[in-house]
Amino acid sequence: HVQLVESGGAMVQPGGSLSVSCAGSDVFTLSRYCMGWFRQAPGKEREAVVTISRDGRTDYADSVKGRFTISEDNGKNTLYLHMNNLKPEDTGVYYCAGRGNSWCANPPLSRTFGFWGQGTQVTVS
Repeated sequence: HVQLVESGGAMVQPGGSLSVSCAGSDVFTLSRYCMGWFRQAPGKEREAVVTISRDGRTDYADSVKGRFTISEDNGKNTLYLHMNNLKPEDTGVYYCAGRGNSWCANPPLSRTFGFWGQGTQVTVS
């Protein structure tokens, strides 16, 4: 079955860097589908951080542009989120999500993604 497993969450100081990863199961080749990173802070709604569409488009939330970068290792079927200059407001549970299409909806609402990982906690303090 489709499985997405995040890892790499940690506590970091403001201004620090961290990378989190999302490994896909064998039945779900990440590079074929719209993929995204979402985050949810306590008491807030889940929000899209970045999505990558297979038509070549990558969309970052304004709050992370210039600081976060999404990347992939197709050989490992793994998606990464590299985060630099972290701020306390970046704190939250970070989720990897996959959509059963090669293109991402615009806006990238969480309900348009059918596959989710369990999340990994990132705390900036």
